[in-house]
Amino acid sequence: MKVLIIDDSNTIRRSAEIFLKQAGHEVVLAVDGFDALAKINDNLPDIIFCDILMPRLDGYQTCMLLKNNERLARIPLIMLSSKDGIFDMARAKMAGCEEYLTKPFTKDQLIRTIQTQMDKQV
Repeated sequence: MKVLIIDDSNTIRRSAEIFLKQAGHEVVLAVDGFDALAKINDNLPDIIFCDILMPRLDGYQTCMLLKNNERLARIPLIMLSSKDGIFDMARAKMAGCEEYLTKPFTKDQLIRTIQTQMDKQV
């Protein structure tokens, strides 16, 4: 399974990469929404994890752009955020994300989220 991690934090990107590679997934990293958009066509992922608070193009904008693209709209997108408020979660759902994961996350949470999303697609 190919997983795209979009986060401006090097620590978060590297942690997620280590967790996911240990679980046998292929990982593509992007530092923000623009970087993700540049990489997504060459590295079509099966699932996307996207931070909300990023410079240039935030997670809400990135999610809406991806969900408005017919070719990419089917890819499950999970928002990552240190914010756990109801408003933030509702805004993320309105942008089109399938799930919302609060940072810091564990390896088990990442793997479980991927499994849940893949089970929904079968």
